[in-house]
Amino acid sequence: MGNRPDELRALLDSVAKQDGDPVEVVVVGNGAPVPDVPEGVRTVELPENLGIPGGRNVGIESFGPGGRDVDVLLFLDDDGLLPRNDTAALCREAFAADPALGIISFRIADPDTGVTQRRHVPRLRAADPMRSSRVTTFLGGANAVRTKVFADVGGLPDEFFYAHEETDLAWRALDAGWMIDYRSDMVLHHPTTAPSRHAVYHR
Repeated sequence: MGNRPDELRALLDSVAKQDGDPVEVVVVGNGAPVPDVPEGVRTVELPENLGIPGGRNVGIESFGPGGRDVDVLLFLDDDGLLPRNDTAALCREAFAADPALGIISFRIADPDTGVTQRRHVPRLRAADPMRSSRVTTFLGGANAVRTKVFADVGGLPDEFFYAHEETDLAWRALDAGWMIDYRSDMVLHHPTTAPSRHAVYHR
């Protein structure tokens, strides 16, 4: 976004504190300048806003064609934060334990109340956000994707610009035989917001 430097720095600090091997990071300025970031964090500044899927696709390509230089990519909103230090390790363990697992959807929780909104539980039976399960879609700003998924089905749909790009990728991944998990123990703290906070884009 380019307008949340403090939140971005807190997110990057939380990623740097993850247990195990260091997590490589790329920050994409999607039509906005990237504020100062810690040493070792790569940045890409795009001259125009390509939309959420377009910007994320640029991030994917920063790790080689289709992200092939790494095994898994995490996508985290710039105003989120990883409150636990074992989230990256849990991702590694989950993908290693299940070769069919293609995508993990994290649980989004308010940092002050701990509450997870129903709309952030990607399944029909959303009353219990603490129950992990197989799902058929995932949350775009708090997830991990095995890069083999992109090799199999391609990236996010640039033409969507905003909204539903996760569902499009999820269904293509499911069609190709990949599974998707919602994991309540993999948490991204994010302030509670209304969906209406986002502007409506017409393309």
